[in-house]
Amino acid sequence: MNLRQGLVWGVGALALAGAVVWALWPEPLVVDLGEVTTGPMRGTVLAEGVTRVRDAFTVAAPIAGTLQRSPVEVGDPVARGNTVLAVIRPAAPVLMDARSRAQAEAAVTEARAALSLAETGVATAEASLAQAESQLARGRSLAASGIIPPRTLEDLQTAQITATQRLAAARSEVDLARASLLRAEAQLILPTLNGEADPGECCLRLTAPHDGVVLTLTDPSERPVQSGEPLMTLGDLDELEIVVDLLSSDAVQVAPGMAAEVDRWGGSGALQATVRRVAPSAVTKISALGIEEQRVRVHLDLTDTPEARPGLGDGFRVFVRLLLWQEEAVLQLPQSALFRHGTGWAVFRLREGKAELVPVEIGRQVEDSAELLSGLAEGDRLVVFPSSALQDGMAVVPRAP
Repeated sequence: MNLRQGLVWGVGALALAGAVVWALWPEPLVVDLGEVTTGPMRGTVLAEGVTRVRDAFTVAAPIAGTLQRSPVEVGDPVARGNTVLAVIRPAAPVLMDARSRAQAEAAVTEARAALSLAETGVATAEASLAQAESQLARGRSLAASGIIPPRTLEDLQTAQITATQRLAAARSEVDLARASLLRAEAQLILPTLNGEADPGECCLRLTAPHDGVVLTLTDPSERPVQSGEPLMTLGDLDELEIVVDLLSSDAVQVAPGMAAEVDRWGGSGALQATVRRVAPSAVTKISALGIEEQRVRVHLDLTDTPEARPGLGDGFRVFVRLLLWQEEAVLQLPQSALFRHGTGWAVFRLREGKAELVPVEIGRQVEDSAELLSGLAEGDRLVVFPSSALQDGMAVVPRAP
């Protein structure tokens, strides 16, 4: 083998070795990158809420009777003291069975007899009074002539006063007996009031106790009602509040006066609200997954004008973002870049084409960012959503946009 052939074989061997090394050399891992930035950060709590009229009025039947068909419908505006909400015909007398009717008729007969007896007592008392007055007049003449002593005249005067009082008592007995007769006769009144009677003469009209609209209507049809039975609910849609049930762990961070935003309410933009009250106690509720949760009710007032939220009514579903804290300049990194390392946190920083594992210390965390306390500097590029295959010092390349 001459020198020329040796060179050819040497070059071929080097090329083969290079090809083997190239084939076995690991390719850089394609990764997504994020960046350490400085900007505003705010802590929020997102929860689902329901709108509610702050001061709703429930209209109930004050008497038992027949409620006529409702003159108003859900959504109708009402004016305080002017709009008629319901017309109730008082309950008619009930039909009696044979025994009850016989007892009622006997009571009428008894009352008539008592009235006749009382009227007889009046006649007797009137006769006694007339006799006493006649004797008193004659006694006064005799006393003036000195025929009878003054003591006898005093007895005649006493007898006349007594007769007067007996007559008054007898007349009261007549009034009492007459009232008893009317009460007994009322038991025999049959249900004669029909549906064609004039409501203005026979019925009770309920007017609106407050300005607003009809929110709910129990039943618009004519039907019997009992005293105290709810008929409808009224409310002013300009006076809306939002009720949110928060987890107790979130509610401890909420205080009256905190600002909030109302999203996904159906209109354009977000509405502004303020926390008015946080309930002092929690209630146990079952989540959709069947887990018991302690929920605390939070009430918020909408601060936007009614014109800024057209169409928003009572019982509408909304999403509320409660603002817990806010800072304008915070060094932060994407939460997706963080992973557990030992007892703390770490990230992979991109440096000279390689992933460098860097332990970091973080502070407050929000939806997609975390406050950076130490370990990195602004502008550092980080691997987000690092895979389990990524190791410290491994070559990486950014994913093409």
